[in-house]
Amino acid sequence: MTVIRKEDVISSVADALQYISYYHPLDFVQALEKAYNKEQSQAAKDAIAQILINSRMSAEGHRPICQDTGIVTCFVKIGMNVQWDSDLTVQQMIDEGVRQGYTNQDNPLRASVVADPAGRRINTKDNAPAVVHIDMVPGDKVEIQLAAKGGGSENKTKMVMLNPSDDIAEWVEKTVPLMGAGWCPPGMLGIGIGGTAEKAAVLAKESLMESIDIHELKERGAQTTEEALRLDIFERVNKLGIGAQGLGGLTTVLDIKIKTAPTHAASKPVCMIPNCAATRHVHFTLDGTGPAELTPPKLEDWPEVTWEVGDSVRRVNLDTVTKADVQEWKSGETVLLSGKILTGRDAAHKRIQEMLANGEGLPEGVDFNNRFIYYVGPVDAVGDEVVGPAGPTTSTRMDKFTDMMLGETGLTGMIGKAERGPAAIESIKQHKAVYLMAVGGAAYLVAKAIKKSRVVAFEDLGMEAIYEFEVEDMPVTVAVDSNGVNAHQTGPDTWRVNIAEMEK
Repeated sequence: MTVIRKEDVISSVADALQYISYYHPLDFVQALEKAYNKEQSQAAKDAIAQILINSRMSAEGHRPICQDTGIVTCFVKIGMNVQWDSDLTVQQMIDEGVRQGYTNQDNPLRASVVADPAGRRINTKDNAPAVVHIDMVPGDKVEIQLAAKGGGSENKTKMVMLNPSDDIAEWVEKTVPLMGAGWCPPGMLGIGIGGTAEKAAVLAKESLMESIDIHELKERGAQTTEEALRLDIFERVNKLGIGAQGLGGLTTVLDIKIKTAPTHAASKPVCMIPNCAATRHVHFTLDGTGPAELTPPKLEDWPEVTWEVGDSVRRVNLDTVTKADVQEWKSGETVLLSGKILTGRDAAHKRIQEMLANGEGLPEGVDFNNRFIYYVGPVDAVGDEVVGPAGPTTSTRMDKFTDMMLGETGLTGMIGKAERGPAAIESIKQHKAVYLMAVGGAAYLVAKAIKKSRVVAFEDLGMEAIYEFEVEDMPVTVAVDSNGVNAHQTGPDTWRVNIAEMEK
């Protein structure tokens, strides 16, 4: 009988969370390189290049791939012949591993988990607890599949109870465009089919733990219903032209994963969960001989990809730019930002709204007039860093505050990731403002453009405080210009037509 020690579980989980924070799975890197080499859309190719460069930088620097270091999900398969040397439950051991992994002083990870989700939403400060699924299986070992899932992709989860005769691929094809680009494509789609509603969701999440192998499947051909469905959905989704970061292109998904379970004769539960460009997961086994040993990948396994801005790039001094200046910017063009920007996301916007409604005005030291706000919650800095990885968060969550910010604070523009909703776009157009998009999944790369950082308000909000960043040549794309022209609409529309023409 194998004895599994508490210390081995805790240290293995902690080490694994550090490992996946800065090492992409190599199958993901290789699939992304194939997509990069194939891509014909310049905007999408540039975005993929930044993601690959960021991936290598994170592997070299042992710093997070993305500022959203996720909520931890564990699938634990416990052999029936395992004996525990522990005074803690499996949940408690994993939670302690999460605490140690996320508070590692050499590479602190962002604490994003909040308790009392329907009420005060208080940050737990250590990213615990994890979401743990336990399965008892034959054998004398413990297998753990562990992932850190970002909120941007998790929030795009879709679920439906189809009729037994309904076409699953058709539902996916209709649904993916409704997800927008907040899940940071290109990535994977995990699809759970069958069981009951909650079982389908668990199957979908578990499927995302598998390696990318769609190209091998295409070469040998489908042998099962699930494999045929994977290929069908893969082709349909990539024909949508959504592309990297939703800017339009040939590759929207790198793979489709499907797991199924028997279901009721009257039911067909389907859950679809996307994995983003910061795909993070690892699988290890504990056999009683000590903690898991994770072998670091070799840096030469990363492709040598470079990204350079073209001659047409617009360089902007944020300290002198005016609202009249931004009206010259056009949707789709690349801009390099230098100067001072303020940050703020959900909690800060909500507090600003309350302060303005109460007649208090903006907090001391905060002036948005003729300035830009960056939607970000950075990782804490280490060593001589100015700030930790600081990529953009999903902008649609700030849509309901956009008209207030543009109309009442003098704000000139916003920087975030993914698309904006119709009301936000109309407000941008009305106020002759602009929305700029930074690449999601390139947080460490973006952080290198930040030369100074300080908290100016709401320090109690932690990573959601208002910071002032001083940036130098921070690369962004004009996603919505002052006329309301939306790159997340025009790009996919163009490439959907282009792909159809290519296949004639």
